[in-house]
Amino acid sequence: MNHSSPPGRPPLDGLDTVCVAARHESFSAAAEALGLTHGAVSRRVAVVEAWLGTPLFERHGRGVRLTPDGQRFVSRVEAAFRLIDEAAVRWRRRRGPEVVRISVVPSFAKLWLFERLAALEQGDPALRIEIAVEGRNADVEGGEVDLAVRYGAGTWPGLQAMRLMPERLYPVAHPDLARRLGPSPDGLLQAPLLHDSDLTGWRAWFASCGIALKPRPQDRRFEDYTLVLAAAEAGLGIALARTPFSDHAVRAGGLVRLDEREMPSPLTYHLLTRTGGARPAVAALVARMTALAGAM
Repeated sequence: MNHSSPPGRPPLDGLDTVCVAARHESFSAAAEALGLTHGAVSRRVAVVEAWLGTPLFERHGRGVRLTPDGQRFVSRVEAAFRLIDEAAVRWRRRRGPEVVRISVVPSFAKLWLFERLAALEQGDPALRIEIAVEGRNADVEGGEVDLAVRYGAGTWPGLQAMRLMPERLYPVAHPDLARRLGPSPDGLLQAPLLHDSDLTGWRAWFASCGIALKPRPQDRRFEDYTLVLAAAEAGLGIALARTPFSDHAVRAGGLVRLDEREMPSPLTYHLLTRTGGARPAVAALVARMTALAGAM
């Protein structure tokens, strides 16, 4: 049986190889991902470039990058592959559960998702959730994952963002540290402030008290919110509780509230999907996650 592409159409295996090489910015990494030799990847890319009549890659250091023409071409090819994938999901006979790939940061996985995973999957027996716990921003638009959970103000260019739950902020600390601090916002400034990413939450909370907070060398920054809470449990400073997201962790860690004032958080968790509509399984999972968050 002849599997060659019809006249006028580039070889599909070559197109797939070009996309993988562009994603990895390396022919060697693409070869490993595809189970091919470096030479086979080079030949496939060369066939597509010959068909187009223009180079797609330029070499830099030990890798490659797309030329401007290559960027435009690969973006259209990846869009076409997405249409093929969506058609396959819709029309092929299912032989197992449908997989939804979700990217989450460690704090969200530990403090919210893991204990609700069974409930999310039980809502649809034909669904299996694959979780990638990572700090980086996975490529949702490019199809690396179907859904990402990220913390921020709600603006991610090129993606559809839905707020998962509102959060309110108030300061907490280890009981021993709490006893040493004064009963006022000025008293809290006697201790290091613990935070992740930046001081956005703390600035907002102190602004509600009429204090303009500036960066201080004694404050401590951590890459993940679970580390912020762990540092507070160890008495290293004051953390912001993010209710209801962190309520269980605050109670379990024995942290005590330092001030009755609380305010809405300017940053919250959002569910990110591709623009133009997610496939039905992804949309259903988003709906179940927002329903569980709304019940908190």
